[in-house]
Amino acid sequence: MTMDNTMKFDFSGEEQETNPSEVLLTVYDALKEKGYNPINQLVGYLLSGDPAYIPRHNNARALIRKVERDELLEELVKSFMDKQQN
Repeated sequence: MTMDNTMKFDFSGEEQETNPSEVLLTVYDALKEKGYNPINQLVGYLLSGDPAYIPRHNNARALIRKVERDELLEELVKSFMDKQQN
């Protein structure tokens, strides 16, 4: 192999991009399972950025931290607006 050849790098072993909608649903379910009010907890997290609002149950805290808060808010607004227009 010579250094003149272009190398191909494959990310297929890496984790796929995290879907904000799936993250919200998974975290919502984890919050319900732990007996929390999911709406209040998610609002607390989205406003403050403090991951303590989200439990570690079902890896919810690590999962939600993989997505930027503005992406989560965008997903919520988009979903709300889609429902209003239907």
